[in-house]
Amino acid sequence: MKFDLQSFNIQINVSKIAYIHYFEFTNHYHTQTDSHNFCELLYVDKGTLLVHGRNFSGELCVNQLIIHRPDEVHSLTTSDAVAPNVIIIGFECKNEELVPFSQNPVTLTPEQTKTLSKILQEGMNVFEPPYDIPNTLHMPKRKEYPFGADQLLKIGLESFLISLVRESSLPESDSKIPVKTNPGIHAVYQYIFENYNTKITLDNLCFLFAMNKTSLCRNFKQEFGMTVLEFINSLKIREAKSLLRSGKYSNTEISEKLGFASIHYFSRMFKIHTGLSPSDYIRSVKSKLTIGC
Repeated sequence: MKFDLQSFNIQINVSKIAYIHYFEFTNHYHTQTDSHNFCELLYVDKGTLLVHGRNFSGELCVNQLIIHRPDEVHSLTTSDAVAPNVIIIGFECKNEELVPFSQNPVTLTPEQTKTLSKILQEGMNVFEPPYDIPNTLHMPKRKEYPFGADQLLKIGLESFLISLVRESSLPESDSKIPVKTNPGIHAVYQYIFENYNTKITLDNLCFLFAMNKTSLCRNFKQEFGMTVLEFINSLKIREAKSLLRSGKYSNTEISEKLGFASIHYFSRMFKIHTGLSPSDYIRSVKSKLTIGC
């Protein structure tokens, strides 16, 4: 028997990658005007950015993304209010389907945000650190990395871009509906996300959402890969890093603002999560941004 083998129709092809960055910018930061012969994905993980480009100039808010086209002159400015976290990926892709994403910001769905996070993690498997030095002309790959990591990075980025194109072609009413496997636990997640700077206890959550502790803790970790307490602390430390980079608050003010029991507990938790004291962290961020200028 002779089988008829079909070829693949490759509609989005990422042929090369230049860099994959995760920046924790200070406020009042402005990059140099730049252009290059490949695409650049720009995603705001926290805060806001002012983007200046040939195809789009304006504000890019949290969970929003644009993709600069090859040879597009562009720069960015951080806002005065919030020191943002930003993912930037430089890659070669010549498909015209990406053109609309250089003209208007796109707000990612929760699933797309999760996919982009996995791409970032896979990129860190492939490339050597640091990942937060601006204007890195050569980002070397690791001498050894997990089997298939390089290919997974390519496939993951292509899959993500395909999802953007697909979402953009759906009716508005269909394209923004997030998939929730456990609506009750997602409601807990959303409540914590909106109130993490207040005192939240398991007893309060169980009362508010009519759950017992065992089910709440088990289902939350199963859904999000971390405990309730780990999630609360991760949000507090993430906000603390942003407040530190803004330069507007002392460590004591940040500790009080985020509901830590004391400045000493705040400093200890910050070091556990980041490996640095608050003062060492902000010195490190400023030093890296200065190197890239």
